[in-house]
Amino acid sequence: MVCEFKCEFKENYELKNHTSFKIGGCAKRAFFPSNIEEFAQLLTELENPIVLGNCSNVLISSQGIDGDVILTSKMNSFEVVNNTITAQCGVKVPMLSREAENRGLSGFEFMIGFPGSVGGAVYMNASAHSQSVSDTFKHCRAFDTETNKIVELNKEDMQFGYRKSVLQEDRYILLEAKCELLPSAKEEITSIMQRNLSFRKDRQPSLSTPNAGSIFRNPPNDSAGRLLEKAGVKGLKIGGAQVWLGHANFIINVENATSTDVSQLMNKMYNEVKDKYTIKLEPEVKFVGIKSKEEDELWDTMLNKK
Repeated sequence: MVCEFKCEFKENYELKNHTSFKIGGCAKRAFFPSNIEEFAQLLTELENPIVLGNCSNVLISSQGIDGDVILTSKMNSFEVVNNTITAQCGVKVPMLSREAENRGLSGFEFMIGFPGSVGGAVYMNASAHSQSVSDTFKHCRAFDTETNKIVELNKEDMQFGYRKSVLQEDRYILLEAKCELLPSAKEEITSIMQRNLSFRKDRQPSLSTPNAGSIFRNPPNDSAGRLLEKAGVKGLKIGGAQVWLGHANFIINVENATSTDVSQLMNKMYNEVKDKYTIKLEPEVKFVGIKSKEEDELWDTMLNKK
């Protein structure tokens, strides 16, 4: 279907199968831009649309989203010039990791097992194995929601920190990012990537097991997984959601879990650590969509709004 915005859209689009958690209701309308011009037009003309990438670190409400959603899955073009990779926001990062490997470029080895896209990786300054997005980031093109213009942001503008960037302040929406990598021996890059994949296999659920990645961020100088394991949450189950037995900072969807199941389980995990260690863990997963009264209260507690 073609709309006045010159891009594909679908009405009452079910988001469940678009997410790594396999949880979520319908969006009133879902738009699928395939280039920066279409994306910018949607951001200019739609009223408060929600932008979603590969939906790998979000919990989408089982009641759905009461509004327009922009899905960036068709924003999947990239180019490589010398040591520089420029990629649109919807490109899946494992693909870029493999492309860099094939060209003997180092800096993206840590992303080989990630389920996300470039937009999400830059948004949260994704990191692992002593590498992060900010290490190679040069600049990006972003949409400024205050001026409705496309702007260029450099590394300093991005205000990168641990799992943080200026994109989280909701003014700017990433369109494409440019990163500069370092030449290295392909064999060495491949070896690092294989180690990273082995590490992930031992400590994280496989991508075929519905999950949203790490549930809570690491507190300063500590590990959320360590605290949660010591608090005894492994294996806890509410509804169709269960804390993974392999690592206490992951929730897996074992039996048609709802967003309420996950929210209740997250709150239980949060309270176990808070009660035992007086540490308030910060959710890394973001809730998107219509909240029930119970979900609203649970998330207000975990986000320290009450």
